[in-house]
Amino acid sequence: MDDFRLYFSIGWGHIISIDSLDHILFVVALSAIYLFRDWRKILILVTAFTIGHSLTLALSVYDIVRINEKLVELLIPVTIFITALFNFFQKDYSPKKLQLNYFFALFFGLIHGLGFANSIRFMLAKSESIGWPLLSFNLGLEAGQIVIVFLILLFCYSAVSFLKLPQKIWVYLLSSIALIFSIQMIIERLN
Repeated sequence: MDDFRLYFSIGWGHIISIDSLDHILFVVALSAIYLFRDWRKILILVTAFTIGHSLTLALSVYDIVRINEKLVELLIPVTIFITALFNFFQKDYSPKKLQLNYFFALFFGLIHGLGFANSIRFMLAKSESIGWPLLSFNLGLEAGQIVIVFLILLFCYSAVSFLKLPQKIWVYLLSSIALIFSIQMIIERLN
């Protein structure tokens, strides 16, 4: 049970931390186009992200996949940029029209997983089996993402329902924030 708590807390800290701004921004960009009533769709999206993240962590531990760390660190804000930019081109925020988001979540989860793989690879490699630690880590990650998504949806509900902010303005606001930070991260990581 101690291993579960350890890896769960590492997964939780991977998203609920100021050092995890890139991860949080990706979840913000991914969630920006949804309303509170779409909470099931967003949970599927963040779970797809976690699956991609988990897959590259496992492949990395077994040394099947290894990509240049600087390239991965550059690609992470690029995923945020693409996801946020995609939000500006949506004419209809109906979940039926947003099927490409599932691809973004899964594929970009693979990239984000590579970014964390170097940090956790050595810890997981010490375990006789990576199944339980990887599951524990991903449950912590998923729990953290659900908290972030819930907060985004709560702010969205308040902005759209009480402040009567049009959904499009809300989407543009969140996507602009994600874009600005992602551009800054890209510039920093290019230098």
